[in-house]
Amino acid sequence: MSATTEKVRELLGTRLTELDEEKTRVERAMEALGSSNGRAPARATQPRRRRRNRVGGTRADQAVELIKKTPGISASDIAKAMKIKPNYLYRLLGDLEKEGIVKKDGRTYSPAG
Repeated sequence: MSATTEKVRELLGTRLTELDEEKTRVERAMEALGSSNGRAPARATQPRRRRRNRVGGTRADQAVELIKKTPGISASDIAKAMKIKPNYLYRLLGDLEKEGIVKKDGRTYSPAG
């Protein structure tokens, strides 16, 4: 090997030793902070779906009120009155029907019970 190559190897070896020492110091500092990976603990996540209270209650509450006021109303008429898309309302009405709050007769909805 040439003298230059030997000198570079020596410098790289010295630098590796320095880096090992620095790594040890950083690991000790992390242990002192109580974290094994240097990251903050993950925070608890909240459910993504939340019911928002609207002026007239939830959308479900609004739909049920319309159905109580006008038994035999169609889903498209409810959607127009609530100013929402019928696709969302059909899903909502299906849930209300499963819960036994409303009943469907053909294309119209009435209060259950």
